[in-house]
Amino acid sequence: MSVLLFGVSHRSAPVSVLEQLSTGESDQAKIVDRLLASPLVSEAMILSTCNRVEIYAVVEAFHGGLSAIGQVLSEHSGMAMADLTKYAYVRYSEAAVEHLFSVASGLDSAVVGEQQVLGQVRRAYASAEANSTVGRVLHELAQRALSVGKRVHSETGIDAAGASVVSVALDIAAGQIGADALVGRTAVVIGAGSMGALSAAHLARAGVRHIRVVNRTLPRAQRLARKIREYDITAEALTLDGVAGALADADVAVCCTGAVSPVVTLADVHHALVGADRDEATQPLVICDLGMPRDVDAAVAGLPGVVVIDMDRIQREPSVQVAASDTDAAHGIVAREVATYLAGQRMAEVTPTVTALRQRAADVVTAELLRLDHRLPDLDTAHREEVARTVRRVVDKLLHAPTVRVKQLAGSPGGDSYAEALRELFELDPTAVDAVASAGELPVMPGQGTPNTEPGSSGSDVG
Repeated sequence: MSVLLFGVSHRSAPVSVLEQLSTGESDQAKIVDRLLASPLVSEAMILSTCNRVEIYAVVEAFHGGLSAIGQVLSEHSGMAMADLTKYAYVRYSEAAVEHLFSVASGLDSAVVGEQQVLGQVRRAYASAEANSTVGRVLHELAQRALSVGKRVHSETGIDAAGASVVSVALDIAAGQIGADALVGRTAVVIGAGSMGALSAAHLARAGVRHIRVVNRTLPRAQRLARKIREYDITAEALTLDGVAGALADADVAVCCTGAVSPVVTLADVHHALVGADRDEATQPLVICDLGMPRDVDAAVAGLPGVVVIDMDRIQREPSVQVAASDTDAAHGIVAREVATYLAGQRMAEVTPTVTALRQRAADVVTAELLRLDHRLPDLDTAHREEVARTVRRVVDKLLHAPTVRVKQLAGSPGGDSYAEALRELFELDPTAVDAVASAGELPVMPGQGTPNTEPGSSGSDVG
């Protein structure tokens, strides 16, 4: 079984397509449940951000798994399969691993080097784990991806490009507002989730004097407002009913609710402009729409005195670049981590074969010792035990070199062929190998200790 990735991102599709594919938590649970209903899919995880929707699945077969994922996403989005596949990318096995490691490292983000995506990968995995939709394969893959992402951010200068999409959006906003940028300004944050909190932190560091937090539920808005006051900035909390009033004397607004439809309407902004005493030429209202789908009605961008900065604009922004040396270093780390991960997976896959071989040997030894008891019933106990120990030592020494070597060879590309050769040479029953893999336990030769303490062994058979 291998990992299959089916995704659509800012690199492959316009924002309008990403909006159609955008999924909330309840939608994600339904999508995954439908995927797991297919006999070809055993594990699944969805990574849905403002820039991408990706499904990682463990599948029995490539084409069957791809068809199952495409069909479910097509029905969810309302897009015809042909239209969907025009914007999608597919990665399988090694390529899927490399892609997730790159995503977690910030190398595939709209702003290269952003750290926020690492938290998004963590939340995607946590959600899948809570819903019991990941097993051993995706568990190990996600954990390694998180580790790789942390390593890239700590060992390279890739973070210099900007911490997140929020920082780039606010840099553009500051350029629109004027020479004194955001210092002393009034801001609105619509959405009190993790993106809203990040936006508030950036606004505080930029020197705004007052922030209004608008959210669907008031308690959550109040919690964020309290955190903002810790920066010695005045803050108040409002529900979505107060959007127009909140925008009336604002200089900048950041919208990031995760809602499935716009929460800032044309009427809201029109009323805010009518009720405000501002010079449209010198005091525009700058709205950063970071929602996916859009939080702001598309018609708002046509209003005089309003500047809307959306994801399309942010993706085209050339102001933040990562040094070539840092991206090269990051790609190098990802490449090495992919190679190490795949080698480990190949070694893990050969372990059931090695274990089945040892079980086969243990069964043969047991049968031969019983036969010896029948042939020499008068053999005293001391001699019988010595014979048994001798036979086990001989079998163990004969098996040691090939089992250790096959595990070493399995770590190289094409290493699975060595396990197949071992099964053929020793006529191992494939069902026995599968049973060992399912049980996840290693048999011990009769009369011996645990596998990792066998004489001459270089380590545990768990690999």
